[in-house]
Amino acid sequence: MTKLKLALAVAVVLVAALPAAAVAHAAHAAADLHNAVYTITNSAAGNGVAAFARGHDGSLTYVGTTPTGGLGTGANLGSQGAVAVSKDGKRIYAVNAGSDTISELAVRHNTLSLVTTVSANGVRPISLTLDGNRLYVLDAGSATITGFTLRGHSIVALPSSTQPLLGSGPAQVSFSPHHDQLVVTEKASGTLDVYPVDAHGRALPGTSTASAGATPFGFAFDNKGRAYVSEAGGTASSYAVDNAGAHVISGAVQTHQGAPCWLVVTPNGRFAYTANAGSATISGFAIGRNGSLSLLDPTGANAALGAGAHPLDEAVSQDGRFFYVLVDGRHTVAAFRIAKDGSLTPLGEVGTLPAGAVGLAIG
Repeated sequence: MTKLKLALAVAVVLVAALPAAAVAHAAHAAADLHNAVYTITNSAAGNGVAAFARGHDGSLTYVGTTPTGGLGTGANLGSQGAVAVSKDGKRIYAVNAGSDTISELAVRHNTLSLVTTVSANGVRPISLTLDGNRLYVLDAGSATITGFTLRGHSIVALPSSTQPLLGSGPAQVSFSPHHDQLVVTEKASGTLDVYPVDAHGRALPGTSTASAGATPFGFAFDNKGRAYVSEAGGTASSYAVDNAGAHVISGAVQTHQGAPCWLVVTPNGRFAYTANAGSATISGFAIGRNGSLSLLDPTGANAALGAGAHPLDEAVSQDGRFFYVLVDGRHTVAAFRIAKDGSLTPLGEVGTLPAGAVGLAIG
């Protein structure tokens, strides 16, 4: 077989591995991907970024799926932050946990196209985070975080940036809004790792802090640099973060719901929401001026997704008006309108995604 025929055969296999609704991956010139919602298929036969265009009313329209040039695992990664969008919305970054790589895709003329796929410099990348031209990846298999510099169409390894994890069972890595710390949640050890970041973007040796609640998982920051963490044991907590570690503000606030594993914060810092995989609900929290958390609804259920929904990753629109959640049990993405009091109004669900899809981000 010639090299050209081999390349074509590989491309056919990758596209065939995607669900039927996702084959038309890049020829979507009529769709508007400005502020679109993205997830990754995480297919073991060929990973891809699935794009959903957003209407002015917050509703979603499936656009298509673009191959990442890497492989997924076909199963839940147990993480938050498997896909990320640059601040200007022109670049998408995704983990390929099945091939130990990360991919960059470009949003051009309302289409997605693959820019590059590079080694994750570790084993089984499950989460990544952006800060300007810096990107850090959490490699669960090698128990490390490692940094990269974004240079045009290239992702370049950042020398002397790799640091070992300080606990076990990692879930997420994220830059703080102040740009000078990286935080990692560790499910199995029940800890939070905080790594100072130097002026060159290199992570320095970190500090481990015990979590206020059992099984810390997904987390998000407000614009003041405070971290809000979902805890799969049934709670959520808030922390002040500095180079010395994480310092509890509200410790282990009960959701009264099962397995709150993913968490997002609204851009105005007023509300936080957990996706409760065990009870198919969303819990909403009001955030106090001091960063404290209190339930919006005493039952802990602000929205019910129905039996078997198994909600995973979440995202909030940049204007804070709409909330989205990956509904793993139905392989869809559900949309909600956020009211001024933080309550949620359902706007419907769109799919269909393959089993094992993970991550959610908004351009």
